[in-house]
Amino acid sequence: MPFIGNNLSPYVLFSISGLIAASDQTVKWLVQQTMAYGESIAVTPFFNWVHLWNTGAAFSLFANGGGWQRYFFIGIAVVVSIFLIKLILENRHKGEAIAYSLILGGAMGNLIDRVFRGYVVDAFDFYWRDWHWPAFNLADIAIVLGALLLVFVGLLRKENPNAELDGSS
Repeated sequence: MPFIGNNLSPYVLFSISGLIAASDQTVKWLVQQTMAYGESIAVTPFFNWVHLWNTGAAFSLFANGGGWQRYFFIGIAVVVSIFLIKLILENRHKGEAIAYSLILGGAMGNLIDRVFRGYVVDAFDFYWRDWHWPAFNLADIAIVLGALLLVFVGLLRKENPNAELDGSS
């Protein structure tokens, strides 16, 4: 499907998702090849490069679930990914479509981990003094950026309801 109005081609959008998932998997592979599990390398006074595993969801929610959570989160990721693919194919406004692509790429990166490893590899540890933000990865960054972009697009719509945000100009 070619470019239509202000909308991006689904091929471009799926390429963004694929690039995110591939980049995420590359970083995770590098972490697993170069660091022992649990290892932490100080990079700056507020950032460590780490090798951690998360069998749960965000903030390690359900991490000690005994194994059922792996299949539960795989199921959720598959359903969400199918829904995001549908939204991308509906050829929405650029901002929305890019947000969906970011979230899809992140979901796919973490889904690959859950299917093939049984856990998600985390590599980034930001902290202030003794307070550490939960470790995360590139997939998580893409999901958060996509969600923030959706909020931003929604706020623009709310502020200017007459704006042509649907790409039909």
